[in-house]
Amino acid sequence: MLAVLRSHANGYPDGITGSDAEVKAAELAGRLNRVLPMLARRLADMPAAALPDMPANDLITSSLIESINDHLDSLRPLPASGLDPAVHDRHLGRPRGLDGTRLAKVRAALSAGVSVPEKVLHALEVASELARGARTIRPGSIGAIGASPAATAAWLDGRAARDASHPARIFLEAVVDEHAGLAPCGIPITVFERAWVLGTLARAGVEVHVPASLVKELGAALGPGGTPAAEGLPADADTTSATLYALGLLGAPRPPDVLWPYETETHFCTWPGEEGFSVTVNAHVLEAFGQYLHAVGQGESPQTAATERYVATVDKLVALLSDQQEADGTWTDRWHASPYYATMCCVVALDRFGGEKAAPVIRRAREWTLATQRPDGSWGRWEGTAEETAYALQILLSDEHVGGMWDTTGRYKKSVTLGCKFLPAPDRPDPGTFEGPALWHDKDLYLPAAIVRASLLAAQHLANKRGLRPDSH
Repeated sequence: MLAVLRSHANGYPDGITGSDAEVKAAELAGRLNRVLPMLARRLADMPAAALPDMPANDLITSSLIESINDHLDSLRPLPASGLDPAVHDRHLGRPRGLDGTRLAKVRAALSAGVSVPEKVLHALEVASELARGARTIRPGSIGAIGASPAATAAWLDGRAARDASHPARIFLEAVVDEHAGLAPCGIPITVFERAWVLGTLARAGVEVHVPASLVKELGAALGPGGTPAAEGLPADADTTSATLYALGLLGAPRPPDVLWPYETETHFCTWPGEEGFSVTVNAHVLEAFGQYLHAVGQGESPQTAATERYVATVDKLVALLSDQQEADGTWTDRWHASPYYATMCCVVALDRFGGEKAAPVIRRAREWTLATQRPDGSWGRWEGTAEETAYALQILLSDEHVGGMWDTTGRYKKSVTLGCKFLPAPDRPDPGTFEGPALWHDKDLYLPAAIVRASLLAAQHLANKRGLRPDSH
Protein backbone atom coordinates (compact mmCIF):
# COMPACT_ATOMS: atom_id res chain seq x y z
CA MET A 1 0.00 0.00 0.00
CA LEU A 2 2.84 2.37 0.79
CA ALA A 3 4.38 1.79 -2.63
CA VAL A 4 1.08 2.56 -4.38
CA LEU A 5 0.49 5.62 -2.21
CA ARG A 6 4.01 6.81 -2.99
CA SER A 7 3.21 6.50 -6.69
CA HIS A 8 0.05 8.59 -6.27
CA ALA A 9 1.78 11.23 -4.16
CA ASN A 10 4.48 11.60 -6.81
CA GLY A 11 1.88 12.10 -9.50
CA TYR A 12 2.06 8.69 -11.12
CA PRO A 13 -1.32 7.11 -10.29
CA ASP A 14 -0.81 3.89 -12.25
CA GLY A 15 -3.34 4.74 -14.89
CA ILE A 16 -5.89 6.21 -12.45
CA THR A 17 -6.46 9.93 -12.95
CA GLY A 18 -8.48 12.83 -11.62
CA SER A 19 -10.97 12.33 -8.82
CA ASP A 20 -10.61 8.55 -8.98
CA ALA A 21 -6.92 8.89 -8.17
CA GLU A 22 -7.66 11.21 -5.24
CA VAL A 23 -10.24 8.80 -3.83
CA LYS A 24 -7.81 5.88 -4.20
CA ALA A 25 -5.03 7.80 -2.46
CA ALA A 26 -7.35 8.89 0.36
CA GLU A 27 -8.49 5.28 0.91
CA LEU A 28 -4.91 4.02 1.09
CA ALA A 29 -3.81 6.81 3.41
CA GLY A 30 -6.76 6.13 5.71
CA ARG A 31 -5.91 2.45 5.97
CA LEU A 32 -2.24 3.14 6.60
CA ASN A 33 -3.08 5.73 9.29
CA ARG A 34 -4.92 2.95 11.11
CA VAL A 35 -2.60 0.02 10.43
CA LEU A 36 0.90 1.45 10.82
CA PRO A 37 0.55 2.69 14.45
CA MET A 38 -0.88 -0.69 15.42
CA LEU A 39 1.99 -2.48 13.66
CA ALA A 40 4.54 -0.23 15.37
CA ARG A 41 3.09 -1.08 18.80
CA ARG A 42 3.00 -4.81 18.09
CA LEU A 43 6.58 -4.91 16.86
CA ALA A 44 7.79 -2.97 19.88
CA ASP A 45 6.12 -5.47 22.23
CA MET A 46 7.16 -8.58 20.31
CA PRO A 47 10.20 -10.74 21.05
CA ALA A 48 11.93 -12.18 18.01
CA ALA A 49 11.05 -15.67 19.25
CA ALA A 50 7.38 -14.84 18.64
CA LEU A 51 7.90 -14.58 14.88
CA PRO A 52 6.49 -17.54 12.95
CA ASP A 53 9.13 -20.28 12.77
CA MET A 54 9.50 -20.13 9.01
CA PRO A 55 12.63 -20.18 6.82
CA ALA A 56 14.55 -16.88 6.65
CA ASN A 57 12.05 -15.23 9.00
CA ASP A 58 14.71 -12.93 10.43
CA LEU A 59 15.90 -11.87 6.98
CA ILE A 60 12.39 -11.31 5.63
CA THR A 61 11.15 -9.45 8.71
CA SER A 62 14.16 -7.13 8.79
CA SER A 63 13.88 -6.49 5.04
CA LEU A 64 10.16 -5.70 5.20
CA ILE A 65 10.62 -3.31 8.12
CA GLU A 66 13.40 -1.50 6.28
CA SER A 67 11.28 -1.28 3.14
CA ILE A 68 8.34 0.22 5.03
CA ASN A 69 10.59 2.76 6.71
CA ASP A 70 12.16 3.71 3.37
CA HIS A 71 8.71 4.36 1.91
CA LEU A 72 7.77 6.47 4.93
CA ASP A 73 10.94 8.52 4.47
CA SER A 74 10.13 9.12 0.82
CA LEU A 75 6.60 10.27 1.70
CA ARG A 76 7.60 12.53 4.59
CA PRO A 77 8.03 15.73 2.51
CA LEU A 78 4.85 15.03 0.55
CA PRO A 79 1.75 16.44 2.31
CA ALA A 80 -0.32 15.15 -0.60
CA SER A 81 0.23 11.63 0.70
CA GLY A 82 -2.56 12.07 3.26
CA LEU A 83 -0.60 10.31 6.02
CA ASP A 84 -0.87 11.72 9.53
CA PRO A 85 2.33 13.52 10.62
CA ALA A 86 2.70 11.10 13.53
CA VAL A 87 2.71 8.20 11.08
CA HIS A 88 5.17 9.98 8.79
CA ASP A 89 7.63 10.52 11.58
CA ARG A 90 7.50 7.14 13.32
CA HIS A 91 9.81 4.47 12.01
CA LEU A 92 8.96 0.86 12.70
CA GLY A 93 11.33 -0.86 15.09
CA ARG A 94 12.38 -4.49 15.02
CA PRO A 95 11.13 -7.13 17.43
CA ARG A 96 13.30 -7.50 20.53
CA GLY A 97 16.35 -9.65 19.80
CA LEU A 98 16.25 -9.08 16.04
CA ASP A 99 19.08 -6.73 15.16
CA GLY A 100 19.29 -7.23 11.40
CA THR A 101 22.88 -8.50 11.58
CA ARG A 102 22.33 -11.47 9.30
CA LEU A 103 20.57 -9.35 6.68
CA ALA A 104 23.45 -6.88 6.77
CA LYS A 105 25.93 -9.72 6.21
CA VAL A 106 23.98 -11.01 3.21
CA ARG A 107 23.87 -7.57 1.66
CA ALA A 108 27.54 -6.94 2.40
CA ALA A 109 28.49 -10.20 0.72
CA LEU A 110 26.50 -9.36 -2.40
CA SER A 111 27.94 -5.84 -2.48
CA ALA A 112 31.47 -7.28 -2.30
CA GLY A 113 30.79 -9.89 -4.95
CA VAL A 114 31.07 -12.76 -2.46
CA SER A 115 28.92 -15.86 -2.75
CA VAL A 116 26.10 -16.24 -0.22
CA PRO A 117 24.97 -19.56 1.32
CA GLU A 118 22.81 -21.59 -1.04
CA LYS A 119 19.76 -21.58 1.23
CA VAL A 120 19.79 -17.75 1.28
CA LEU A 121 19.09 -17.73 -2.46
CA HIS A 122 15.51 -18.87 -1.80
CA ALA A 123 14.87 -15.49 -0.15
CA LEU A 124 17.18 -13.38 -2.30
CA GLU A 125 14.58 -10.62 -2.55
CA VAL A 126 15.58 -9.50 0.97
CA ALA A 127 18.71 -8.00 -0.56
CA SER A 128 16.64 -5.47 -2.54
CA GLU A 129 18.65 -3.71 -5.27
CA LEU A 130 21.86 -5.54 -4.34
CA ALA A 131 20.29 -8.73 -5.69
CA ARG A 132 19.80 -7.22 -9.14
CA GLY A 133 22.13 -9.03 -11.52
CA ALA A 134 24.40 -10.18 -8.66
CA ARG A 135 27.43 -11.61 -10.46
CA THR A 136 28.01 -14.50 -8.06
CA ILE A 137 24.51 -15.86 -8.71
CA ARG A 138 23.35 -17.67 -11.83
CA PRO A 139 19.96 -19.16 -12.71
CA GLY A 140 19.61 -22.93 -12.70
CA SER A 141 18.76 -25.11 -15.68
CA ILE A 142 15.16 -23.88 -15.86
CA GLY A 143 16.02 -20.24 -15.19
CA ALA A 144 15.09 -20.09 -11.52
CA ILE A 145 17.06 -18.62 -8.64
CA GLY A 146 16.66 -20.55 -5.40
CA ALA A 147 13.48 -22.29 -6.63
CA SER A 148 11.67 -19.00 -6.05
CA PRO A 149 9.88 -16.67 -8.48
CA ALA A 150 10.35 -13.77 -6.03
CA ALA A 151 14.10 -14.40 -5.77
CA THR A 152 14.35 -14.76 -9.54
CA ALA A 153 12.50 -11.47 -10.10
CA ALA A 154 14.77 -9.75 -7.57
CA TRP A 155 17.86 -10.97 -9.46
CA LEU A 156 16.57 -10.17 -12.95
CA ASP A 157 18.19 -6.93 -14.12
CA GLY A 158 16.95 -4.67 -16.88
CA ARG A 159 19.09 -6.21 -19.60
CA ALA A 160 17.92 -9.76 -18.82
CA ALA A 161 14.32 -8.61 -18.45
CA ARG A 162 14.38 -7.15 -21.96
CA ASP A 163 15.82 -10.35 -23.43
CA ALA A 164 12.87 -12.55 -24.42
CA SER A 165 15.19 -15.57 -24.62
CA HIS A 166 16.75 -15.16 -21.17
CA PRO A 167 16.06 -18.29 -19.05
CA ALA A 168 15.07 -16.28 -15.97
CA ARG A 169 12.53 -14.25 -17.89
CA ILE A 170 11.13 -17.40 -19.53
CA PHE A 171 10.84 -19.01 -16.10
CA LEU A 172 8.92 -16.06 -14.67
CA GLU A 173 6.60 -15.86 -17.67
CA ALA A 174 5.84 -19.57 -17.23
CA VAL A 175 5.04 -19.51 -13.50
CA VAL A 176 3.37 -16.13 -12.98
CA ASP A 177 -0.40 -16.11 -13.41
CA GLU A 178 -0.91 -13.64 -16.25
CA HIS A 179 -4.39 -12.70 -15.04
CA ALA A 180 -3.90 -12.39 -11.29
CA GLY A 181 -0.22 -11.48 -11.40
CA LEU A 182 0.52 -14.01 -8.68
CA ALA A 183 3.37 -16.51 -8.47
CA PRO A 184 3.96 -19.64 -6.39
CA CYS A 185 5.98 -19.32 -3.20
CA GLY A 186 8.42 -21.96 -4.40
CA ILE A 187 8.82 -23.73 -7.71
CA PRO A 188 10.04 -26.21 -8.82
CA ILE A 189 9.48 -28.74 -6.02
CA THR A 190 10.29 -31.77 -8.15
CA VAL A 191 11.92 -34.22 -5.74
CA PHE A 192 9.84 -33.07 -2.78
CA GLU A 193 6.58 -33.61 -4.68
CA ARG A 194 7.57 -36.98 -6.14
CA ALA A 195 8.87 -38.38 -2.86
CA TRP A 196 5.84 -37.31 -0.83
CA VAL A 197 3.28 -38.48 -3.41
CA LEU A 198 4.89 -41.85 -4.04
CA GLY A 199 5.62 -42.48 -0.36
CA THR A 200 2.10 -41.56 0.72
CA LEU A 201 0.40 -43.75 -1.85
CA ALA A 202 2.73 -46.72 -1.40
CA ARG A 203 2.47 -46.60 2.40
CA ALA A 204 -1.32 -46.76 2.17
CA GLY A 205 -1.16 -49.66 -0.28
CA VAL A 206 -2.67 -47.77 -3.21
CA GLU A 207 -1.93 -49.71 -6.39
CA VAL A 208 -0.19 -47.38 -8.80
CA HIS A 209 2.01 -48.01 -11.80
CA VAL A 210 5.30 -46.26 -11.16
CA PRO A 211 7.52 -46.12 -14.27
CA ALA A 212 10.98 -47.52 -13.73
CA SER A 213 12.39 -44.26 -15.07
CA LEU A 214 10.71 -42.33 -12.26
CA VAL A 215 12.19 -44.62 -9.61
CA LYS A 216 15.59 -44.25 -11.30
CA GLU A 217 15.32 -40.46 -11.32
CA LEU A 218 14.32 -40.40 -7.66
CA GLY A 219 17.36 -42.50 -6.79
CA ALA A 220 19.63 -40.35 -8.96
CA ALA A 221 18.57 -37.28 -6.97
CA LEU A 222 20.40 -38.66 -3.92
CA GLY A 223 23.93 -37.34 -3.72
CA PRO A 224 26.56 -37.68 -0.96
CA GLY A 225 24.72 -35.09 1.12
CA GLY A 226 21.23 -36.29 0.33
CA THR A 227 18.85 -34.43 -1.94
CA PRO A 228 17.24 -31.01 -2.06
CA ALA A 229 13.54 -30.50 -2.66
CA ALA A 230 14.46 -29.18 -6.09
CA GLU A 231 17.19 -27.49 -8.08
CA GLY A 232 18.34 -24.26 -6.48
CA LEU A 233 17.81 -25.38 -2.90
CA PRO A 234 20.27 -27.00 -0.48
CA ALA A 235 19.95 -30.68 0.38
CA ASP A 236 17.84 -31.30 3.47
CA ALA A 237 17.09 -34.21 5.77
CA ASP A 238 13.33 -34.01 5.19
CA THR A 239 13.36 -34.52 1.42
CA THR A 240 16.26 -36.98 1.72
CA SER A 241 14.33 -39.11 4.22
CA ALA A 242 11.12 -39.03 2.21
CA THR A 243 13.05 -40.04 -0.91
CA LEU A 244 14.77 -42.94 0.87
CA TYR A 245 11.42 -44.06 2.31
CA ALA A 246 9.66 -43.92 -1.05
CA LEU A 247 12.47 -45.87 -2.73
CA GLY A 248 12.28 -48.50 0.00
CA LEU A 249 8.53 -48.90 -0.44
CA LEU A 250 8.98 -49.14 -4.21
CA GLY A 251 11.46 -52.00 -3.88
CA ALA A 252 14.64 -49.99 -4.49
CA PRO A 253 16.01 -49.48 -0.96
CA ARG A 254 19.11 -47.39 -0.35
CA PRO A 255 21.21 -47.37 2.84
CA PRO A 256 20.30 -44.25 4.83
CA ASP A 257 23.93 -43.28 5.50
CA VAL A 258 23.48 -39.95 3.68
CA LEU A 259 21.46 -38.84 6.72
CA TRP A 260 24.36 -39.03 9.19
CA PRO A 261 25.54 -35.44 8.52
CA TYR A 262 22.17 -34.24 9.80
CA GLU A 263 22.39 -36.09 13.12
CA THR A 264 22.98 -34.12 16.31
CA GLU A 265 23.31 -35.40 19.87
CA THR A 266 19.54 -35.14 20.34
CA HIS A 267 17.84 -35.21 16.93
CA PHE A 268 18.18 -34.88 13.17
CA CYS A 269 18.20 -31.31 11.87
CA THR A 270 16.71 -30.17 8.57
CA TRP A 271 20.02 -28.58 7.52
CA PRO A 272 23.43 -28.91 9.22
CA GLY A 273 23.88 -26.05 11.66
CA GLU A 274 20.17 -25.31 11.87
CA GLU A 275 18.92 -23.82 15.14
CA GLY A 276 15.30 -24.98 14.75
CA PHE A 277 13.75 -28.38 15.40
CA SER A 278 11.11 -30.28 13.45
CA VAL A 279 9.20 -33.34 14.66
CA THR A 280 8.03 -34.17 11.12
CA VAL A 281 11.60 -34.22 9.83
CA ASN A 282 12.49 -36.68 12.57
CA ALA A 283 9.37 -38.74 11.84
CA HIS A 284 10.45 -38.99 8.21
CA VAL A 285 14.00 -39.92 9.26
CA LEU A 286 12.49 -42.70 11.41
CA GLU A 287 10.62 -43.98 8.35
CA ALA A 288 13.79 -43.94 6.24
CA PHE A 289 15.79 -45.99 8.75
CA GLY A 290 12.87 -48.21 9.69
CA GLN A 291 11.99 -49.06 6.11
CA TYR A 292 15.57 -49.88 5.25
CA LEU A 293 15.83 -52.22 8.23
CA HIS A 294 12.58 -53.81 7.10
CA ALA A 295 14.08 -54.39 3.64
CA VAL A 296 17.29 -55.79 5.14
CA GLY A 297 15.28 -58.11 7.36
CA GLN A 298 13.30 -59.44 4.42
CA GLY A 299 16.55 -60.22 2.65
CA GLU A 300 17.85 -62.00 5.77
CA SER A 301 21.13 -60.13 5.57
CA PRO A 302 23.58 -60.75 8.42
CA GLN A 303 23.68 -58.19 11.24
CA THR A 304 26.47 -55.68 10.79
CA ALA A 305 27.82 -52.70 12.68
CA ALA A 306 25.94 -50.48 10.24
CA THR A 307 22.58 -52.15 10.86
CA GLU A 308 23.20 -52.07 14.60
CA ARG A 309 23.65 -48.32 14.31
CA TYR A 310 20.43 -48.12 12.29
CA VAL A 311 18.57 -50.03 15.00
CA ALA A 312 19.94 -47.72 17.69
CA THR A 313 18.88 -44.72 15.62
CA VAL A 314 15.34 -46.06 15.28
CA ASP A 315 15.15 -46.51 19.06
CA LYS A 316 16.48 -42.98 19.57
CA LEU A 317 13.90 -41.49 17.22
CA VAL A 318 11.01 -43.44 18.71
CA ALA A 319 11.93 -42.10 22.16
CA LEU A 320 12.38 -38.58 20.79
CA LEU A 321 8.99 -38.44 19.06
CA SER A 322 7.27 -39.93 22.08
CA ASP A 323 8.83 -37.31 24.34
CA GLN A 324 7.81 -34.50 21.99
CA GLN A 325 4.10 -35.36 22.13
CA GLU A 326 1.98 -32.65 23.74
CA ALA A 327 -0.19 -33.39 26.78
CA ASP A 328 -3.34 -33.45 24.64
CA GLY A 329 -1.89 -36.13 22.36
CA THR A 330 -0.81 -33.91 19.47
CA TRP A 331 2.39 -32.82 17.82
CA THR A 332 2.99 -29.46 16.15
CA ASP A 333 5.63 -28.53 13.63
CA ARG A 334 7.32 -25.64 11.88
CA TRP A 335 6.56 -26.86 8.36
CA HIS A 336 2.77 -26.93 8.56
CA ALA A 337 0.11 -24.81 10.26
CA SER A 338 -2.06 -27.75 11.29
CA PRO A 339 -1.39 -30.14 14.18
CA TYR A 340 -3.20 -32.81 12.17
CA TYR A 341 -0.32 -32.94 9.68
CA ALA A 342 2.39 -33.22 12.34
CA THR A 343 0.35 -35.72 14.34
CA MET A 344 -0.27 -37.86 11.26
CA CYS A 345 3.45 -37.89 10.39
CA CYS A 346 4.38 -39.01 13.89
CA VAL A 347 1.59 -41.57 14.25
CA VAL A 348 2.20 -43.38 10.96
CA ALA A 349 5.96 -43.53 11.63
CA LEU A 350 5.56 -44.72 15.23
CA ASP A 351 2.78 -47.13 14.34
CA ARG A 352 4.98 -48.95 11.85
CA PHE A 353 8.40 -48.67 13.42
CA GLY A 354 7.83 -47.85 17.10
CA GLY A 355 6.76 -51.27 18.30
CA GLU A 356 4.48 -51.86 21.25
CA LYS A 357 6.25 -49.20 23.35
CA ALA A 358 4.75 -46.59 21.05
CA ALA A 359 1.19 -47.89 21.50
CA PRO A 360 0.24 -45.56 24.42
CA VAL A 361 1.55 -42.56 22.49
CA ILE A 362 -0.46 -43.50 19.41
CA ARG A 363 -3.56 -44.14 21.51
CA ARG A 364 -3.41 -40.62 22.98
CA ALA A 365 -3.13 -39.15 19.49
CA ARG A 366 -6.14 -41.10 18.31
CA GLU A 367 -8.21 -40.12 21.32
CA TRP A 368 -7.48 -36.45 20.56
CA THR A 369 -8.41 -37.02 16.92
CA LEU A 370 -11.74 -38.60 17.84
CA ALA A 371 -12.48 -35.80 20.28
CA THR A 372 -11.80 -32.98 17.81
CA GLN A 373 -13.92 -34.14 14.88
CA ARG A 374 -16.45 -31.53 13.77
CA PRO A 375 -20.20 -32.27 13.49
CA ASP A 376 -19.98 -32.37 9.67
CA GLY A 377 -17.34 -35.11 9.85
CA SER A 378 -14.37 -32.89 9.09
CA TRP A 379 -11.27 -31.95 11.01
CA GLY A 380 -9.34 -28.70 10.95
CA ARG A 381 -7.44 -26.23 13.06
CA TRP A 382 -9.58 -23.21 12.15
CA GLU A 383 -12.27 -24.79 9.99
CA GLY A 384 -12.87 -28.19 8.53
CA THR A 385 -10.72 -28.86 5.46
CA ALA A 386 -10.37 -31.84 3.14
CA GLU A 387 -6.61 -31.87 3.66
CA GLU A 388 -6.74 -31.99 7.46
CA THR A 389 -9.60 -34.50 7.35
CA ALA A 390 -7.40 -36.79 5.26
CA TYR A 391 -4.63 -36.52 7.87
CA ALA A 392 -7.04 -37.27 10.70
CA LEU A 393 -8.37 -40.34 8.91
CA GLN A 394 -4.83 -41.63 8.45
CA ILE A 395 -4.21 -41.15 12.17
CA LEU A 396 -7.21 -43.37 12.89
CA LEU A 397 -6.65 -45.87 10.10
CA SER A 398 -2.92 -46.55 10.41
CA ASP A 399 -3.20 -50.05 11.79
CA GLU A 400 0.10 -51.80 12.37
CA HIS A 401 -0.49 -52.16 16.12
CA VAL A 402 -4.08 -51.05 16.68
CA GLY A 403 -5.18 -54.66 17.16
CA GLY A 404 -8.70 -55.01 18.50
CA MET A 405 -9.06 -51.35 19.39
CA TRP A 406 -10.99 -50.72 16.20
CA ASP A 407 -13.45 -53.58 16.56
CA THR A 408 -14.23 -53.27 20.26
CA THR A 409 -15.11 -49.57 20.49
CA GLY A 410 -17.09 -48.87 17.34
CA ARG A 411 -16.08 -45.22 17.64
CA TYR A 412 -13.41 -45.49 14.95
CA LYS A 413 -15.85 -46.88 12.40
CA LYS A 414 -18.41 -44.18 13.10
CA SER A 415 -15.82 -41.41 13.00
CA VAL A 416 -14.16 -42.66 9.79
CA THR A 417 -17.50 -43.15 8.04
CA LEU A 418 -18.54 -39.60 8.83
CA GLY A 419 -15.13 -38.24 7.86
CA CYS A 420 -15.18 -40.01 4.49
CA LYS A 421 -18.49 -38.36 3.66
CA PHE A 422 -16.81 -34.97 4.00
CA LEU A 423 -14.08 -35.78 1.48
CA PRO A 424 -14.57 -35.24 -2.26
CA ALA A 425 -15.18 -38.37 -4.31
CA PRO A 426 -11.81 -39.90 -5.29
CA ASP A 427 -12.70 -40.13 -8.97
CA ARG A 428 -13.37 -36.43 -9.48
CA PRO A 429 -11.08 -35.25 -12.28
CA ASP A 430 -10.89 -31.62 -11.18
CA PRO A 431 -7.77 -31.15 -9.01
CA GLY A 432 -9.39 -28.04 -7.56
CA THR A 433 -11.82 -30.21 -5.63
CA PHE A 434 -8.87 -31.48 -3.60
CA GLU A 435 -7.53 -28.08 -2.70
CA GLY A 436 -8.18 -25.85 0.27
CA PRO A 437 -6.41 -23.16 2.26
CA ALA A 438 -2.63 -22.91 2.06
CA LEU A 439 -1.36 -24.51 5.29
CA TRP A 440 2.21 -25.45 4.39
CA HIS A 441 5.06 -23.26 5.64
CA ASP A 442 7.86 -21.94 3.49
CA LYS A 443 8.85 -18.27 3.54
CA ASP A 444 5.14 -17.87 2.82
CA LEU A 445 2.12 -20.16 3.04
CA TYR A 446 1.67 -22.50 0.08
CA LEU A 447 -0.35 -25.48 -1.08
CA PRO A 448 1.38 -28.46 -2.78
CA ALA A 449 -1.77 -29.69 -4.52
CA ALA A 450 -0.42 -33.03 -5.77
CA ILE A 451 0.82 -33.96 -2.30
CA VAL A 452 -2.50 -33.02 -0.71
CA ARG A 453 -4.41 -34.99 -3.32
CA ALA A 454 -2.24 -38.05 -2.66
CA SER A 455 -3.06 -37.80 1.04
CA LEU A 456 -6.78 -37.70 0.27
CA LEU A 457 -6.50 -40.76 -1.96
CA ALA A 458 -4.49 -42.58 0.73
CA ALA A 459 -7.10 -41.86 3.40
CA GLN A 460 -9.93 -43.04 1.16
CA HIS A 461 -8.04 -46.20 0.24
CA LEU A 462 -7.34 -47.04 3.89
CA ALA A 463 -11.01 -46.54 4.72
CA ASN A 464 -12.01 -48.75 1.82
CA LYS A 465 -9.74 -51.51 3.13
CA ARG A 466 -11.84 -51.44 6.29
CA GLY A 467 -14.98 -52.04 4.28
CA LEU A 468 -16.01 -48.41 4.34
CA ARG A 469 -16.57 -47.21 0.79
CA PRO A 470 -15.54 -43.54 0.70
CA ASP A 471 -16.74 -43.25 -2.89
CA SER A 472 -20.25 -44.47 -2.15
CA HIS A 473 -21.58 -41.09 -1.12
